Amino acid sequence: MRFTDQTVLVTGGTGGMGTSHARAYHAEGARVVIGSTATGLDSAHEFAAELGERALAVRLDVTGEDDWTAAVRAAEEHFGHLTILVNNAGVQNPALTVEATDRKLWERTFAVNVTGQFLGIRAVTPAMRRAGGGVIINIGSTMAYGGTALYASYVASKWALRGLTRSAALELGRDNIRVNAIHPGVIATKLITAPPAPGQPPIADFYDPSPFAVPRLGEPADITAALLYLTSPEASFATGAELVVDGGLLLGPALPAGLAEAA
Repeated sequence: MRFTDQTVLVTGGTGGMGTSHARAYHAEGARVVIGSTATGLDSAHEFAAELGERALAVRLDVTGEDDWTAAVRAAEEHFGHLTILVNNAGVQNPALTVEATDRKLWERTFAVNVTGQFLGIRAVTPAMRRAGGGVIINIGSTMAYGGTALYASYVASKWALRGLTRSAALELGRDNIRVNAIHPGVIATKLITAPPAPGQPPIADFYDPSPFAVPRLGEPADITAALLYLTSPEASFATGAELVVDGGLLLGPALPAGLAEAA
């Protein structure tokens, strides 16, 4: 029960990773605020009811300043304080070249993936100061460590998130607020397994994990485990850190089984 007396706000709380995160925090004693856009709010309320009295669903479009203000207020009014923010909400762009990318699509990707996390940090900081400190985790991507053809909007937004994480960590450290990032690899959620646009194949169709050190798709629980560590007292000396959880994707192809022993 590492998170007893902690209050956690999870954005994108009804998605594949969001539900995993919220459920795990609740199981370890936390009070959980499940943020969802209007289209998923009914599901968020059902999820909160399933978890029980230490869970609350709130409408939270991460691009809306008023939604952030209301979500933080609700967390404090219902649970007394807010101590952990998981900036989990994000969107992927359809597979398009830079030349074919519409400006509105580019701006929408940045609005959710970068501005949404910026607004979250800004909104929770006063509440965390009132609570005596806290932890903010920004969910990035391994795409923030290189380029990926056809996904420039997403890649650029996740690169920007790395700079936001580090700058916020420097500004908030003396307020006892730690800011870190987790960069997942290819995780088996709808973002990967469902078509990003009608008529397009899912990203999973382009990804074969067999050459890598851990030859499988990641699961939401893999990211949740890293998240629980970085927001726990065990990680009290970690801020501005970037934890890559990708099964060795960024390392490149691994030796086939048996070759290391033979060598």
